[in-house]
Formats: sequence, structure tokens, C-alpha cells
Amino acid sequence: MASQEADRPSRNTSVTATCSICHAPLPAGRLRRTCSDACRQAAWRQRHQPQPATLALPANRPRKPSTVYECPDCDTKLLGTQICPTCNTFMRRLGLGGTCPCCDEPVTLDELINP
Repeated sequence: MASQEADRPSRNTSVTATCSICHAPLPAGRLRRTCSDACRQAAWRQRHQPQPATLALPANRPRKPSTVYECPDCDTKLLGTQICPTCNTFMRRLGLGGTCPCCDEPVTLDELINP
């Protein structure tokens, strides 16, 4: 019987309980959650903090219209089209890009950065 009592934690809150703010032992006497007036004020401030504003993320945009594809059979490059209109086969993705302002040919960003 004595070994069972030694295994259980003491329920004496004045000895085992700690302050919810600074984790110091609580003073003896009435039941408390904080050890001092300063910790009580800090706990009140924590409970009454304004909720942080939620971050508004921009809407998702599809990548397909700005992706350059190349046909493995005829080496045709198209912007935003995955099936080659002449060969009727699936094209492989080269990367993000757009049309060249000079010649209106599809160009990837990698081709512009690393010629």
C-alpha cells in the first residue's frame, strides 16, 4: 500500500502547482493560477491579445497557358498546347515561357537567361 502512494503525484496544489506564466511555485493559501499580480496581468494580456490578421494569398493561376511544349517528332514548339496538331502526339514540357516579342516564337525563360 505504501508503494502505491509513493507512485502517485501529490495533490497538494500549494506544493505541486506552478504559475501559468513564470512557472514559479504558487504561494500557499487560496487557489490561484498565477503567483503574483504582475503574472496575473500578463495572463490577462495574453488572453486579450487581438487575433492576428489572416494573410490573404493571391488566387492560384494555371501554369499551362504560359508553358512551352515541344513535339519530340517534328520539333515544333507551342505555347500552352500539349498535343502536336501535325503529329497528333503528346509534346514534352520545356518550362515556363512566352512568345518572343521579335518573332512571335515560343521561348522558355531558360532560353532567355542562358542562351
